Amino acid sequence: MLAKLTDKKKSEITLAKRTEKSVAERIEGTGLTGVYYARDNTRVYPYGDLACQLLGFTSYDASGSTGVEQYYNKYLAGKNGEILFETDLVGVDLEGATAAYLPATDGLNVRLTLDYRIQSLAEDVMRRALTEHSAKAARAVVLDPSDFSVLAMVNLPSYDLNEIPRNDLAALNALSRNSLVSDIYEPGSTFKIVTAAANIEERLRGNPAAFAENYVFSSARTRVVGGTTIRCWSDHKNGKHAGQTLAVALNNSCNPCFVDIALALGKEKFYDYLAAFRFGQTTGLDFSGESVGMLLPEGSVRDSDLARIGFGQTIAVSPIQLACAAASAVNGGYYYAPRIVDEIFSDDGSVREKTERALLGRTVSEEASAILSRMLEGVVRDGSGKKAYLEGYRVAGKTGTAQKYENGQIAQGKYVSSFVGYFPADRPKYLALVIIDEPQGAYYGSTVAAPCAKEIFEGIVKIKRLAPVGGVV
Repeated sequence: MLAKLTDKKKSEITLAKRTEKSVAERIEGTGLTGVYYARDNTRVYPYGDLACQLLGFTSYDASGSTGVEQYYNKYLAGKNGEILFETDLVGVDLEGATAAYLPATDGLNVRLTLDYRIQSLAEDVMRRALTEHSAKAARAVVLDPSDFSVLAMVNLPSYDLNEIPRNDLAALNALSRNSLVSDIYEPGSTFKIVTAAANIEERLRGNPAAFAENYVFSSARTRVVGGTTIRCWSDHKNGKHAGQTLAVALNNSCNPCFVDIALALGKEKFYDYLAAFRFGQTTGLDFSGESVGMLLPEGSVRDSDLARIGFGQTIAVSPIQLACAAASAVNGGYYYAPRIVDEIFSDDGSVREKTERALLGRTVSEEASAILSRMLEGVVRDGSGKKAYLEGYRVAGKTGTAQKYENGQIAQGKYVSSFVGYFPADRPKYLALVIIDEPQGAYYGSTVAAPCAKEIFEGIVKIKRLAPVGGVV
């Protein structure tokens, strides 16, 4: 401190920031020459830890550091006011000079696409799941498939934005990271939605390599591809997984059937669909640090790789990538840029910028999308997604259970349980991807993640007062 005070090269130094008002009042009463204080602004987050990784936080100088605070900082920050004095080269005021005042300019406001009620609901559901399954983490994203507006983003564990652990950088980095956007994982069977969509679309286009809806796949438990044996999660004994059409294969989440589809379509054609669904690239979300995932270069893909990609292995995606891909597969084949901010407006209410729905491309036809959605409704009604079933609301979806890898090896006993679902099946309005990381005990997506999605959907029905099919609220 003494070195700072005696450094003649500096005309001003800061002694302390964010002091109590009583301290400033005592300093003001001392009459010390050259010592003054200035008022500052502090962000207050009335909902504490709600959507904390999405909102982000600011630095001590009110500059956005993470999340929406960072991405939209140029709109939120405003401009400080200034008092300008005429001085000589060493900072001494010139005699007779007058000061000039430049008023501050307020920052703008952003209105999010998030629905506070759905966000709060989803956090409550996922917090219970985190505790019940003693999991490492619990995450969920809810979006509107009709325009990809994000309605909720949940990352647990979380932290209170009013009590940011700035002195523990490791904890801060871990807790403030929006894993739904920045982290990747092997999606497992939820990815079968993409494989099924590609097959249905190719069949409609007349591709003879694609399988018809009534085609019955081999009931063998294994497929040998490129010298490697790929097995189904089920033992196939006593007629299990026999007589499977594509719809039944989705119900049973039978890996070999999706191996057949990927190999039949071929590397070039299948990679065309991966590109259309924007795997290996960002989704266009208005958020910093989005991962592109991990997708093998097409030129280096072996048949055994392609076979595994068909059922969600040998590929890694971010949760927002998977949610958007699923939404596009079932909304008629439209891929929009997902968005977090709805509009930017000033204090007087005038809208400065409005983020409209932006179509990035088509993935499949409306006919293929409708066929797929009918099948995924069957998964929830009759198959592995039964625990997400909600009477009268036509819920559809797909379960997923993936083993985790550490240092290039399968981590024994560590799984990612997931479920992606939506409703109503014929005109999707709400889609939820639920991910439970390293649950203890039960670990199948059908038993761990699907019930969470059902709770979220039940809550949305109550919040929005949605009537069941053919009924009234």
